[in-house]
Amino acid sequence: GFFQSYAVEVDIKDASNATCLYANWMMRFLITYESNNGDYKNTTLNLSSNVTHNGSTCGNDTQAALVAVQFGDGHSWSINVTKNNETYQGEFITLTYNTNDTTVFPDAKRKGPVTVLMKDPSPPVQLNTVYVCHNSYLIEAENTTQIFWNVTMQAFVQNGTVSKKESRCSADTPTSAPSVPPTIANVTTASITTLSPTPTTPKPVENPDTGNYSLKSGNKTCFLATVGLQLNVSQDKPLLININPKTTIADGACGNTTATLKLNDGNSTLIGF
Repeated sequence: GFFQSYAVEVDIKDASNATCLYANWMMRFLITYESNNGDYKNTTLNLSSNVTHNGSTCGNDTQAALVAVQFGDGHSWSINVTKNNETYQGEFITLTYNTNDTTVFPDAKRKGPVTVLMKDPSPPVQLNTVYVCHNSYLIEAENTTQIFWNVTMQAFVQNGTVSKKESRCSADTPTSAPSVPPTIANVTTASITTLSPTPTTPKPVENPDTGNYSLKSGNKTCFLATVGLQLNVSQDKPLLININPKTTIADGACGNTTATLKLNDGNSTLIGF
């Protein structure tokens, strides 16, 4: 019942023992798979406490750098990064999950490793600049959703020292604080878990935008909600929170007699229906 995820830190050294690639980030995966009875189930794959980075390489002017991590029972993730003139950029992300891991994939019909390949949508980053993205963002492909947050990465590090010059992602703003996805997913009906601090200066809150949230079982939509959400939280001071559909991630599961919709707004607020 917990979204337990661990930070990954990869510090790759070159032949002279100087740092050539550095990355520190958090991620988790939402995966839809087919069960033995033909139903489709949703599961969450999190990083374990023991993560290795075998196969990671520095790269050079003609060869891509590679960040590769292995975790859990036969799961792995990697991204290759290429250098082009004055920039570097992620090219392809490869996720391999192992449905033999019955803890994550109970009653899975297909057994063994499943590999999903997708293009990294991140823009190019200037050399000698570290890419930073505190707020969560997601990439979807082939029944998987990859969620990343608190990302710091620099490929082709110069002189063995990670740069202090930052290139921030579009999800971050100059005034935004780091956002961490909620740790508790076992939310009862209409319960709310909020980790957001009380604002020191209350600001007027307008009506919330209407969002369209849905879940799929296979190729069919099994849960649909069209709703605008505003939370009125009783703390030391009243706190109003609008749920922004543009930054809110929906996941959950549909069963024969019950369905659960979980909305994560990317700012440490989780709502379960």
